[in-house]
Amino acid sequence: MFKKILFSVLDFLLFSNIFIAVCAVAQGLVTYYLLGLPADRYVLAFLFFATLIIYNLSVLLTKPADLQKSQFKRIDWFFEHHRLMISITMIAILCIIPLALLYLSMQAKLLMAFVGIIAVAYNFPFLTLDQKKIGLRNLPVIKLFLIAFIWSVSCVLLPIVELESNYGIVIPLGETILLLAQRLLFVCVLTIPFDIRDFFQDKIYELKTITVTAWEKKAWVFCQALLVLYLILLVLFTKTINLDVAGLTLTIFLTGWLIFKSNPKRSEYYYFLWLDGIMILQCAVLFATNLLDKLF
Repeated sequence: MFKKILFSVLDFLLFSNIFIAVCAVAQGLVTYYLLGLPADRYVLAFLFFATLIIYNLSVLLTKPADLQKSQFKRIDWFFEHHRLMISITMIAILCIIPLALLYLSMQAKLLMAFVGIIAVAYNFPFLTLDQKKIGLRNLPVIKLFLIAFIWSVSCVLLPIVELESNYGIVIPLGETILLLAQRLLFVCVLTIPFDIRDFFQDKIYELKTITVTAWEKKAWVFCQALLVLYLILLVLFTKTINLDVAGLTLTIFLTGWLIFKSNPKRSEYYYFLWLDGIMILQCAVLFATNLLDKLF
């Protein structure tokens, strides 16, 4: 009975996209922490609701023609609770409107409007290719980098823009670029295993991802190389090796291990809980190292 309740709660958090929205908040907090500046609760709230809306719309816009042929529990759960998900998405939209209008600067509004258009265009079939309507996700090799770009801009550039606009805090361009590059690499690494998991579905939908077109067998090595580069950029940003760097290095090693152990036969919980959960773990590790630093 307890196990059934536990998995019901877990399914709700993961498949309703609330968990991934919390991941976005965690990555926003990582940005503030690495900059050594206090977090803006309105920016974090915006990240939560914006991520929830975009991911729910993504599922709605890519609804399979025949749900009975769906290979994914997430899709089955989502459309089994279709009314609930519509309600959650509408509540998120009602929450994000006042946040955007009242609490974000004009620069942030324009930035997130641009990101929002790209995020919707990712799935919305507004282009025509070979007499078929497609979204940006169907363009060769672009899927991976679009996801990484959206996450990097939202969780790094948005907080920086708001810090500069509202508090007059100037973040050096070099630090901004390093942070953006780090997050871009990190999200790319987390996205590639999902590409591999979706390999057969991608072939069905004729998506030409990196994994499908060139990298299927070499993707694991590519991920490890990106993680090494991410670590190098982290050290360049901090200019030292301290508890924060040590903690994040542990999460990098854990990410590499989880990716190495992943395969298309793994359950969806492995991907949506453990792999995505690394984003929350990074935030938790930074807070833990901060606490240790204060205690000792």
